Amino acid sequence: MKFRKITLPILFLLAFVMLGESAQAQHLIGVSGGAGISSVRFYPLRETKSITTGPDFGLSWRYYSLPRFVGAVGLDLEFMQRGFSYGYAYSSSFDEEGVEQRDYYYYTRRLNSIMLPMVWQPHFYVARRHVRIYLEAAFTLSYNFGGDYSYDKDEWHGKYDWRLERDNRWSYGLAGGGGFALLFGRYELGVRARYYFGYGDLLKNMNKYYDNATDGKENPFTVTPLRSPLDNMTLNITLAYRMSKDGYKEWEYKAPRKDKNRKKFNFKNSSVSEGGSSSSSNTMRR
Repeated sequence: MKFRKITLPILFLLAFVMLGESAQAQHLIGVSGGAGISSVRFYPLRETKSITTGPDFGLSWRYYSLPRFVGAVGLDLEFMQRGFSYGYAYSSSFDEEGVEQRDYYYYTRRLNSIMLPMVWQPHFYVARRHVRIYLEAAFTLSYNFGGDYSYDKDEWHGKYDWRLERDNRWSYGLAGGGGFALLFGRYELGVRARYYFGYGDLLKNMNKYYDNATDGKENPFTVTPLRSPLDNMTLNITLAYRMSKDGYKEWEYKAPRKDKNRKKFNFKNSSVSEGGSSSSSNTMRR
């Protein structure tokens, strides 16, 4: 079942690409690198904060078809670090008005992800087509692995121990963003910002995993959250190379006109023809 969920979107995208005019379209191969910010959405709500994440780099492929309104489609293969900080304990103090002020101590977890966004990219050109400005929408699949954990108050830290009965390695979601690229001949240099909105949970909920008491320090939860999707935002520098020597021709493309082949009825010729035929029939009678 999981295999079907992963492969069907990929096959659909490849089929969409193959239907295009590959001989006249443009293919780009690129690389990207940057960093980001990551967070988690726990339900029920718990005290959390975003963390800055480490390296984010990857490969990309884009397919630019001729019709202007289609834009580009493509695939990315990215390695990124993600994670979250969870307030597992706090100390209290009261201000002059008697309101409690909490100072939280955070458990921070970082993990690695292989991300596969399937991208649709509408765009337009400015500066005599030397600058491309674009938006992006993507469906994402990800595989999580590795990582470590640490505590603020206590000196507990170490490598995170993944367990199949507790942790979800596979996830999925949506992504959106935008950016621009400067076009220099067959090369493109640009900047891209993208937000990843997770739908899959990082942790299996309390209905599936309820044995937190037997875990080590890598698990700070006494009760596993019902929901735990990860979100992250990245900022990348991109560099791409156009495979074809020809420039982009999508602005020169015009849809072929359809020949309607409508036959016009000529009343004048019809009356002459009818008159001639009636004359001949009169002659025959005589």
